[in-house]
Amino acid sequence: MSAFKETISSIEPFSKGGYCARLAQTPEDLCKALQLRNEMFVGHNTNNPSADADNFDPLCKHFIIEDAKTTELQACFRILHFDTGTSVCESYSAQFYGLNRLSSFPQPLIEIGRFCTAPYATDPNILRLCWSVLTRYVEMHNIGMMFGCCSFPGNEVAPFSEPLALLKDRHLAPNKWAPGVKFAEIDAYAIRLASYKPTLRPAIAMMPSLLRTYLSMGGWVSDHVVIDRNLDTFHVFTCVETAKIPARRVKLLRANSR
Repeated sequence: MSAFKETISSIEPFSKGGYCARLAQTPEDLCKALQLRNEMFVGHNTNNPSADADNFDPLCKHFIIEDAKTTELQACFRILHFDTGTSVCESYSAQFYGLNRLSSFPQPLIEIGRFCTAPYATDPNILRLCWSVLTRYVEMHNIGMMFGCCSFPGNEVAPFSEPLALLKDRHLAPNKWAPGVKFAEIDAYAIRLASYKPTLRPAIAMMPSLLRTYLSMGGWVSDHVVIDRNLDTFHVFTCVETAKIPARRVKLLRANSR
């Protein structure tokens, strides 16, 4: 794991559509990101400024997207860089999923985490800018795989049978890379919903937006979800192999990152 030593080059600040994306450079920048993370992930404990901080934060690079005029924070995310899959079991996601099969992946990988937008950040240019920054990083470092956990709201899995059945039918991980079961509290939805046929429109409508984005890039997911009581969510392991992103999507991502 590179843990962003000096050998990992930085991304210069990037402005577009009235917003600026940049690396968090100071403790104040990180505090700003943590405040948004607290609100979005640990809403019941926002009085603690470090409520969402964890041991992975010092190992990551943190990106913040601000209003170019007011510097008001619009979105943030962090990335953890791995030179190959050898150390992928040290990732945040590996706390919840068995990722041993990914250890043989030969190219650099990044784990994308704590991706969130402010409640008032409704301009689609904000998410485009997030992906522009990620596209620049992926191309700069020849990243072969992006992965992370995509969350659904709440701990109740049953109301989300439609999107989970769609994942089961169309987007399960290839056996070569498929995550194993590791966490105690899971729902093996691919087995539970084996005979369930989803209705496309509600399935897509109920799919978390970040997960929809990954799937549009050819992403795949684990065959089970993890119930996270601490964050009042359940999540699915999600991965995109960059070489398999559809050509039209690659063209659009590159155009937006210029």
